[in-house]
Amino acid sequence: MTDQLVTDSATGSNGLPARAVLVLEDGSRYVGRAYGATGRTFGEAVFATGMTGYQETLTDPSYAGQIVLMTAPHIGNTGANDEDMESARIWVAGFIVREPSRIVSNFRSERSIDDDLVAGGVVGISGIDTRAVTRRIRSVGAMRSGIFSGADFDLSDGEQLDLVRSGVQMAGQNLSGAVSTTERYELPATSERVGSVAVLDLGVKTSTLNFLADRGFDVVVLPQTTTAEEILELAPDALFFSNGPGDPGASDRHVEMLRDVLRAGVPYFGICFGNQLLGRALGFNTYKLPFGHRGINQPVLDKATGRVEITAHNHGFAVEAPIDQISESSEGFGRVEVSHYDLNDNVVEGLNCLDIPAFSVQYHPESASGPHDANYLFDRFRDMVMAQQQNDPSQQNGSK
Repeated sequence: MTDQLVTDSATGSNGLPARAVLVLEDGSRYVGRAYGATGRTFGEAVFATGMTGYQETLTDPSYAGQIVLMTAPHIGNTGANDEDMESARIWVAGFIVREPSRIVSNFRSERSIDDDLVAGGVVGISGIDTRAVTRRIRSVGAMRSGIFSGADFDLSDGEQLDLVRSGVQMAGQNLSGAVSTTERYELPATSERVGSVAVLDLGVKTSTLNFLADRGFDVVVLPQTTTAEEILELAPDALFFSNGPGDPGASDRHVEMLRDVLRAGVPYFGICFGNQLLGRALGFNTYKLPFGHRGINQPVLDKATGRVEITAHNHGFAVEAPIDQISESSEGFGRVEVSHYDLNDNVVEGLNCLDIPAFSVQYHPESASGPHDANYLFDRFRDMVMAQQQNDPSQQNGSK
């Protein structure tokens, strides 16, 4: 997934942060200071536009294999805590900030974000012109990149660039196995029980599971290796595919599994990677965006209501489908409409099946760091499952 050689501290022998350099695949170089662990790390350079939520970004499994640049210039002032972790660890391959906070000031803080970066062996860089890097990525597109600090800073320019260019491209990578749970586990419903939902963990976030439990679902989280037969044996009231990293075009097995479960009539909701996999299951293609959507300030239109929602995104791939007409699924699932699209570039941000109980969105309605405009989608999912139960007396009141 990523190649890292790290040491424990970003502080040099003189007490100052060690020198560091960010190297992009096109040869661009940005010299700054080490932030977090020192050493070398490689990944796809992407930028996230959120003004807050850096801890949620760092611990989101969808960022596996990526070096994330925060466009907000000042990062770390509220520190870090255990409650806001979206998973058990930091997943980013590297971290880029303009100005790390010199102090931590928040009543919920338990430590600094620097502490977490060092403890997680995450190589970062600070003190560079993040605006210039962002503009470069927007112009050229997401690129392979590397951060070099400590002894690795002293490698020649050519050696560093060769190492960056020898890294793998994000396109074609299946990263689900690197981020998914290896064992099944369950969370009980925390409100009036609706039924059970089988969650395929492709990089699921803690807040997503909590929102499902809050809507009355007993949540059964499954490894990404789970088969359609194993899911159907559980007889869940619904199926959910989570967010996750990698190229949806490299997940044929998950697509075939989803088709089998949809044909069995199980209601489905997918988020982010789960939206892309539903698109493929219905017969649409997916493609890589030039620089992706990442951050918590993306405007999306809900076509059903005409309402514009400010939403949280983290995706570098998208579904290719017409936003202005109803399509027929080439895989036999009936009529499909694009339910949401991005107002910046008309990228598909949601799919709604008109003849089977299934829908998905490309963005993150759980958005733990905000905004919360799209939380209603979890209610929509609950309502869809309850409607399906009314059509099947054996499922009424979540009897499964």
